[in-house]
Amino acid sequence: MDPELPVVRLCVAGMQAEAEGRAGAARALFQQAWDSAADDYEACIAAHYLARHQNSPEETLRWNQECLDRADRVGDERVAGFYASLHLNMGHACRQLGRPALAHTHFVRAAERVEQAPEGQYGDWNRFAIAAGLRDTAGAREDSAGEDGAGAEVVPRSLDEVVDGRVRELVSRWCARGELMALGLALPAYLGYLGTAADRIRLRSALHMVHAARRLPADEQAELGVVIGSAALR
Repeated sequence: MDPELPVVRLCVAGMQAEAEGRAGAARALFQQAWDSAADDYEACIAAHYLARHQNSPEETLRWNQECLDRADRVGDERVAGFYASLHLNMGHACRQLGRPALAHTHFVRAAERVEQAPEGQYGDWNRFAIAAGLRDTAGAREDSAGEDGAGAEVVPRSLDEVVDGRVRELVSRWCARGELMALGLALPAYLGYLGTAADRIRLRSALHMVHAARRLPADEQAELGVVIGSAALR
């Protein structure tokens, strides 16, 4: 985004007000950005921030939908990096309204666009939040094609349930003991797992490095070896 755009400057000021605990001032600045938007691109940016300051889940969903619709109208490279976050926000809003199947569809769409998000902490945060949304709504995915999904193909993207449970147990033990090296290697790949071949390789490689270091108790070394060799990570 161009930091010199008036709409962007208003939104930056609004985020500063948020950080200072001035929610009313933040909303007023985001509303001003919306009112002054000159085109769909600027309206998309303003709607994204306005969605964060609504008083009901219905209005939050409405503004997130407005943001997504405006991005679709722009339809060029300026908004390509927005879509992972836009569908992520739609997923969260649908969950708040008790529509987990539709939420899952949006989390899948977010996962499909996450590689276009900017690299660094912002991209990592999106990936982690999408993965969490997919895990939390995995049980609803079978119904998603019939709930406002327009027949969208929904691909399972969560880690195999058995493997996930084993990794969670290992991570819990490492947290309890402060195994920082193991956690530093494994958590980014585990928290950001979205079910692609690259994700499987990333997670298997991270766990293999932990295993190869041979710093864990014997029972954890053995358990980790079983996880690495599981069909779900091949």
